[in-house]
Amino acid sequence: MTALEVTDLRHRYGARESLRGVGFSVAEGDLFALLGPNGGGKSTLFRIISTLMAPSSGTVEVCGIDVVSRPAEARRRMGVVFQSPAVDPWLTVLENLRHHGYLYAMSGPALLRGIERALERFGLTPRANDRVGTLSGGLRRRVELAKALLPEPPLLVLDEPTSGLDPTARRELLQELRRLKEDAGTTVVLTTHLMEEAAVSDRVGILHEGQLAAIGTPTDLVDAIGGDILTIQAIGHPANLRELLRARLGVEATIVGAELRIERKRAHEFVPALIEALPGQVARVSVGRPTLDDVFMHTTGARLEP
Repeated sequence: MTALEVTDLRHRYGARESLRGVGFSVAEGDLFALLGPNGGGKSTLFRIISTLMAPSSGTVEVCGIDVVSRPAEARRRMGVVFQSPAVDPWLTVLENLRHHGYLYAMSGPALLRGIERALERFGLTPRANDRVGTLSGGLRRRVELAKALLPEPPLLVLDEPTSGLDPTARRELLQELRRLKEDAGTTVVLTTHLMEEAAVSDRVGILHEGQLAAIGTPTDLVDAIGGDILTIQAIGHPANLRELLRARLGVEATIVGAELRIERKRAHEFVPALIEALPGQVARVSVGRPTLDDVFMHTTGARLEP
């Protein structure tokens, strides 16, 4: 079964096309990450999925329900966690959950049981009567998750969920998302510009300049590069070294920042020939296995800045 279906999605802001024919599907129970830089179209896509805005064309279906023609029904089937906090800092954790339940017509014993489950699931029971504003950033994010999942929606959609969190809180939140998927079968879709968030996902879609540049499991995307990554720091200008590489060794390199990057099988065997052919031109050279960062550069020609 498909939890989220995006088909030929396009959106314009005046003359600028923010989304250009984006399409993908997410199966029930998957953890799917949309990876891309700020300005690449992630926020626009998130707003459309969460029914905050309508696309210029194309469709989005949540559990088979069109988000444009039937937005209220679609909202009932997904929990949404925004990048900016959407909890009231002056209310307690319990009060935030209770009022959110009212929005979904939850009341009485059903609401109380739902709140108890949400508090226990995210380790918030001891903090139930604390004002949200007194909690750490990581705990506030847990309250956001508890609130979004209170009505037990089959789909959870998150926009940059670890934004502003320290590394420990970020790891804990990612572990919570994995547990949700594995224990409760919740489908999780998140947008991110962080490789570590994409790496723990079942599938990754690389969104660049409004288009889906690549999609697949992290392992498949990395394996598709089919070799090692050779990184060279030039003593002079990298463009000059690139021309020397082409002329003397017949090798094409890509300039990334102040370095040259070459994708090559068994790249370590090429290093001696490189140093011998370019004496006095190479400051440093390193060889490594590809990562998602390399996949992003391979598919877009640009580096994803943190």
